[in-house]
Amino acid sequence: MSDAAASLNNRTAFGAVLGTRAGQWARSNLFSGWLNTAVTLVVAYLLAKAIFAVASWALFNAVWDVPDNQTQVCRDLHGIGACWALITHNYRFIFFGTYPYDEQWRPAIAVLIFIALYGASAMRRFWSIKLLYAWIAGLAAIGILMWGGIFGMPLIETDRWGGLPITLILATFGAVIAFPFGVFLALGRRSNLPAIKTLCVVYIELIRGVPLVSMLFMASVMLPLFLPQDLTINKLLRAQVAVIMFAAAYLAEVVRGGLQAIPKGQYEAANALGLTYWQGTWFIILPQALRIVIPPLVNTFIAMFKDTSLVSIIAIYDLLNAASGTINTEPAWRGFGMEAYLFVAMIYWIFCFSMSKYSQHVEADLSRAQKR
Repeated sequence: MSDAAASLNNRTAFGAVLGTRAGQWARSNLFSGWLNTAVTLVVAYLLAKAIFAVASWALFNAVWDVPDNQTQVCRDLHGIGACWALITHNYRFIFFGTYPYDEQWRPAIAVLIFIALYGASAMRRFWSIKLLYAWIAGLAAIGILMWGGIFGMPLIETDRWGGLPITLILATFGAVIAFPFGVFLALGRRSNLPAIKTLCVVYIELIRGVPLVSMLFMASVMLPLFLPQDLTINKLLRAQVAVIMFAAAYLAEVVRGGLQAIPKGQYEAANALGLTYWQGTWFIILPQALRIVIPPLVNTFIAMFKDTSLVSIIAIYDLLNAASGTINTEPAWRGFGMEAYLFVAMIYWIFCFSMSKYSQHVEADLSRAQKR
């Protein structure tokens, strides 16, 4: 028998095995009895009907473009087909907010730099000191692009920033700064020094006891009242500090849970090796603790990424607020909020799902390394 025929027979046999296993699973889980079969058929019918209805609204009957904001075509199909023309006509405002139209290439490049840094950080072969330098250079480039004022680029104040760059800035700087801050808070809460422990406990419980909305309101409205008249702090910076303080308190409790899960013998082993407190914590305790709490850590980062949308209450045009502004400020597009919010939800889902899948990959990779 030739190699091609043998390969074909192998593939056929493999497909038969898969088909048999799938059939056995279906018979045992979906069609094991008359009641189970009836429920399966009813659920399958309802699911197929829902999928067809959504596909008809979102794809088959949708309007993808209209000339010069003439939305009467969309209004004639309101409830029958989606008006994705809202996105095709306003995507630049949704992505970049009120940033000057002719300069929107700058935030576009900034978003690409963010994505490139995320991608490089997700690959273990780039995990070295060079990655830190890349982050420093990338964040500096993002700041130069967004602010301008040099290299012939006009200066753009932060009041004009908006859209996706604002969301990425708040989430990225919030995670990068809040994580080490949260680690130190967790270590301080477990400290044997009463003063340090008390300060950390008071901070964590106080911040976790109030919603992020109140912290943003305090940072934006109340804080300037306590500052000298000639001293002003940028509104975006105040919001960033509030996000960092809020996220650090929650990260501290997550890390503390990992520290409590470490057996006492690990601490004793660090002492037996003659390591100092910080050496033992850095090289032995923290790596194990952080590996244990990868799922809740990523869950906190995902929640923080989504919570950046709350800055809309202090008039910062993040991604969600820019989408809302499209349908609230332009009469031609009023009534099509579903399409705008679905588009923004898809963007949030892409980032959050990517973080979730990456955390699962890291967790599985670390588990395999531990078994070896």
